[in-house]
Amino acid sequence: MSSSINDNLAIDLVGSWRLTSPDSDHSLSMSLPGDIHSALHAEGLIPDPYFARNEEVVQWVAQQDWELTRSFALDDAGGDWYLDIDYLDTVASVYVNDTLVLEANNCFQRYRPDVSKALKTGENTIRIVLHSSISAGAALQAKQPFYIPYSTGNSPIPNGNMLRKPQCHFGWDWNIAIAPLGLYGTIALKKLEIARIENVITQQIHNDDGSVDLKVTVALFAKGTGITQLYFSLDDERVRLDVGVNAGETSITHFFHIDEPRLWWPAGNGEQALYALSVETNFETVTRQIGLRTVELITTEDEAGSRFALKVNGREIFARGANWIPADALFSRSNPAATEDLLQSAVDANMNAIRVWGGGFYEHDWFYDTCDRLGLMVWQDFMFACNLYPSTGDFLENVEEEVGYQVRRLATHPSIVLWCGDNELVGALTWFEESRKDRDRYLVSYDRLNRTIETAMKKALPDAIWWPSSPASGYLNFGDAWHADGSGDMHYWSVWHENKSFDNYRSVRPRFCSEFGFQSYTSLPVIKTYAEAKDMNIASPVMELHQKNAGGNERIAGTMFRYFRFPKDFPNFVYLSQVQQGLAIKTAVEYWRSLKPHCMGTIYWQLNDTWPVASWSSLDYGGRWKVMHYLVRRFFQPVSVAAIPSEDNKTIRFSLVNDTNADVMVDISVSLLKLDGERVPLSTAHAVCTPDAAVTALSIDADQIPADCLLAWRFTASNGMGGEGHYVHGTYKALELQPAGLTVLREEKEENGTVELTITAKGLALFVMIESEVEGRYSDNAFDLAAGESRRIVFTPAKPVAGGVPAFRIYDLQSSQSGGQLAGGQQPTD
Repeated sequence: MSSSINDNLAIDLVGSWRLTSPDSDHSLSMSLPGDIHSALHAEGLIPDPYFARNEEVVQWVAQQDWELTRSFALDDAGGDWYLDIDYLDTVASVYVNDTLVLEANNCFQRYRPDVSKALKTGENTIRIVLHSSISAGAALQAKQPFYIPYSTGNSPIPNGNMLRKPQCHFGWDWNIAIAPLGLYGTIALKKLEIARIENVITQQIHNDDGSVDLKVTVALFAKGTGITQLYFSLDDERVRLDVGVNAGETSITHFFHIDEPRLWWPAGNGEQALYALSVETNFETVTRQIGLRTVELITTEDEAGSRFALKVNGREIFARGANWIPADALFSRSNPAATEDLLQSAVDANMNAIRVWGGGFYEHDWFYDTCDRLGLMVWQDFMFACNLYPSTGDFLENVEEEVGYQVRRLATHPSIVLWCGDNELVGALTWFEESRKDRDRYLVSYDRLNRTIETAMKKALPDAIWWPSSPASGYLNFGDAWHADGSGDMHYWSVWHENKSFDNYRSVRPRFCSEFGFQSYTSLPVIKTYAEAKDMNIASPVMELHQKNAGGNERIAGTMFRYFRFPKDFPNFVYLSQVQQGLAIKTAVEYWRSLKPHCMGTIYWQLNDTWPVASWSSLDYGGRWKVMHYLVRRFFQPVSVAAIPSEDNKTIRFSLVNDTNADVMVDISVSLLKLDGERVPLSTAHAVCTPDAAVTALSIDADQIPADCLLAWRFTASNGMGGEGHYVHGTYKALELQPAGLTVLREEKEENGTVELTITAKGLALFVMIESEVEGRYSDNAFDLAAGESRRIVFTPAKPVAGGVPAFRIYDLQSSQSGGQLAGGQQPTD
């Protein structure tokens, strides 16, 4: 998605600006788009906020105002001129030649103020005053007719709920709390010739004969009456219309008829067919990529309650995915390529869905363009999360404008399949003393906000799918969707926040679980970017600062005591935290997928990190795959086999899930895996699973598994998919594991530094994990080996490696808890 305007009608104001502050004597160059913290760090005026405990020493930055200034030359100031600004964060005053032209208060709006009277021929100056969001939030809170609580546990910086700004900027239980400010998008001066394009939205009419009519509606803005040429193009078809415009907005509609449409499908279900749509005047071009598809949200009632399933092109799709948070806590440290890498990692792990969570951004156009291309269905929250919010007239008017703009901006993306009113605002009514004492007042206030969002969305895009809140059991249902699993979408946090066992995931039967998660530490190479050797202890102040969830470190350690023998050193503590994180989420997903079609979606918390921190993410900050992400690729495979114990633990059933649209035949071989690594055949099965279904392929009595054995299996499917796994009937700490005797052979393969590793085991090796200081991707990782087995792994570095082959550390479960060959984190391969 993009838009452009003739060069002689626009002056792009991105690039170098002068940054100063009325509250200090700092004066430095800053590049826009960008953020203040990054500019100050680049000039050496503040330390890296992400390193050690520097978060504590940069708090002053957000507590004062900042000014951005630059000049530009204008050959002829005559005519109608406007500024085009978006992603302005957040409370800001904009001056042109010292004339106030804009008072902004919404990071999620696009501003186009008329600046004609402020301009002059020749040299001009533009100045942006970014006001402290901390001061602005406090002032707005003081004006409220009654106090509006915010989540102090998430946000150590107060009153972020007063501002239309990413809520996680004020901290979160995974984010740094520094309240960044800046400008992250467009800043340009443009001339209005006759009319400009305000927005382009489309509506698809899918006809009974298979053809599609694409309705394209363009909103043009003009200062007065006139006639302009308007060109519509869809791939190779192009038409010209001469249209009359009036002062204000004029809507023009054109239909394209596609006889034999190529449909857009979610990843793994078909082609991601995209058509190029462009709308042009003689002065401006707007382009969109269009995917032709139908989407429905199925919420029909049944014996359990009511369903929650997405249907694309007439076919129900089981949503396999993760929650998305901003790619970085500081905008200047993010870029489209890094974001695309994170989304590509989602698809590479067999995901077809991503939830854009409501405490961050409505992402840039290129984020959704990437989701369109990759086939990631987007669940799009509106940007409200985990707080209560004002319902005064001015706040709701601001929200209405925000929602209308964002929905129209994003309306053409085939990837966006659902719009959700907020994240956890219904639950938040029970979190604060004020709302518990006076629930009716705060519930009415919430309902006003929620209805404003819904009404504005439906006005902008009547056909869009609306879901009121996440989690929610249904429309106008304000019940507890954290523990009620019969209807709607569920957030299930009892395993992490309530310290329940992993088995507890099998105590609920969600219709669609849109949040659930378990923490781990970020990988050792990432920890080394913010911690010195002396800090590498989970109780050190640095490690505690990089753990934002209260009690999180204790919960990680406590869970290890429950399931594992305690690791021998810090590197293995990090490794084992990632193993148990993967096991937790694997337990949930495998069971819930086996309930298909009762359950039709698992969206775990969370895909990515905003900075280096202990969190629920499966990808490290920077994009490395944690142990869990390699497990995700296996348990999200469209055809998968999982071992699931019965409620009384007497039987283990093998669930076969088929998310494809064709029958699959699967051969399964089950064996006992002795602690010395010997495989003893136990059973085989041949099973058939119909499209979009789950069946039990075979069952085994638990008493067939000796105490000193694991249950292991391998499977191959008729469509070429396959896999393997193991099941421990009890806890890993009860196993008297023996040294695996791992050996590693290395061979450098390509000029780009690709390395082929052959890992061989003499005994039983569980969760074999390869790690290097060099960033890159492994063809497989976190795998098992029995005695005498080998695995060939290809490591592809993210960038060409200088200075020879990188060193690799090898971890496995046994060596993580006692001495042994190639002990994890201590002995690199040579």
